[in-house]
Order: sequence, then structure tokens, then C-alpha cells
Amino acid sequence: MDTENVDTIRKEVRDHYGQLSREGAGCCGSGGCCTANPDASAALGYTAEQLAEAPDGANLGLGCGNPQAIARLVPGERVLDLGSGGGFDCFLAARQVGPTGHVIGVDMTPDMIERARANAKKATLANVEFRLGEIEHIPSADSEVDVVISNCVINLSPEKAAVFREAFRVLRPGGRLAISDVVALAPLTAEEKQDMTLYTGCVAGAATIDELKGMLADAGFERIEIDIPAIGRATVAQWFRDNPTASKVASASIEARRPGGGP
Repeated sequence: MDTENVDTIRKEVRDHYGQLSREGAGCCGSGGCCTANPDASAALGYTAEQLAEAPDGANLGLGCGNPQAIARLVPGERVLDLGSGGGFDCFLAARQVGPTGHVIGVDMTPDMIERARANAKKATLANVEFRLGEIEHIPSADSEVDVVISNCVINLSPEKAAVFREAFRVLRPGGRLAISDVVALAPLTAEEKQDMTLYTGCVAGAATIDELKGMLADAGFERIEIDIPAIGRATVAQWFRDNPTASKVASASIEARRPGGGP
């Protein structure tokens, strides 16, 4: 993809999610991974306890799954959330890793970072921070974290291979990737890929499972697993009920490990 198209897509995504941050949950009505359904997170597998733990304003109804369910976080771990939004998954992770652990949220949208930092003050959690930056150029040191999580964000990147290379770089040897994202079940047409409503809605930017496995392997990951849960197809289908493109994509759980570090 040429530089001009990359910059155009990145600007569209930044502007779209900046508006969502300013307007709040449910602001985009129907269509895409921002939903007007206040119970959306519960439908994606978040427990009532998890929903109650997050400070008001952190859960914007964004996402296509629950990376917490596959991350298997333990006390003391360092976690990085790619595309952290209002901080919802960061706050849940911060409670799981406890005071000896640490959570870093990265987002390229200044409005989201501002919202997340305000939410952090409400939550009074000392083990979470938010950094402004692009997930293709993660503002984090080499081997800084144990786990990289993300929820319905990498599909929005026009340079997904770079995202996975960066995730590999910041993970310690033996570290793991645990993300929820949209995958393409069939190749999308050029027209579908250029539809910015579908792109910012987490559909048109989806890569196929084989493409994702190839990018992860090329980045150096091993033990790659991509699973589409039963709810994965239904989750995306309801975003664009009147658009046939929705039938070509589904929500998936994606796991991989950086080699080394023991079993």
C-alpha cells in the first residue's frame, strides 16, 4: 500500500475514533465495532463483575471479543494493550496483574488518551499508564512486556505486518500475544476495501486467516492459533445487517508466542 493511502486511512480512523471518544459510548448508532447496544460487552463474554470493575466512561462499547478471556494474565505480569481506547481492557488487566504488575495502553488518538487518563484517575490504579503512539511504531522498549493484548484494532491498521513485528519486538522471549480481532472469511473486493465506512467499522481492513498466520510467522511468532468462536460470525453480522460484506468477516481469537523463555 502506498504512503498516500496509508496516511488517508490512518487519518480517517483517527478522526472517526476521536469523535467516538468525544461523544461517548453508542454514539455511532448501528454499523461497525462501535455499537449502540449497552449490553454489547456482556454479549462478547465480559462478566458482570468485569463490567462493574471498570470506571464510568472506560467502556465505550467498542470491540469484537474479550481478549481477557484468552490472555490468562497472572499477578506480576507486564501487559501492553494495542489501541487501548478509553482504557476498558487496561483497567481489567491492571486488576488481574495486581500491584506488582503493570499495564501500558497505547492509542494514536489524542482524545482517547485524554479520556483514558481521566478514567485512570477515577479508578485510582497506580499500575496503569497510557501512551500516545501508533501501533505500527509502539512507544515501548524492546522486551518490555510479557503479554500483548488488543481488541478489534489491528484490522484498522493499513500496515498489519508492521504491527506484528512491533508486538514481537516489545514482547520478552516467551511472551504471548492474545487478541480479539476481525478476520476475513473470504477475500474482499477492491471496492469493499476502499469503503471508509466499512473500514472504520472494522470490516474492510480485515485480513484472511492465512494472511494473518503468514504475517505472524514472518514476524517470528510460533504456536499461532486463530479460532472463530460461535459468536464470532454473529457479532460482525449484526454490525452491517443490510450489507453483504458482513457475511465475509467474523470475530476471531488470535494467540501466538515469541520463542524462548522456557516452556
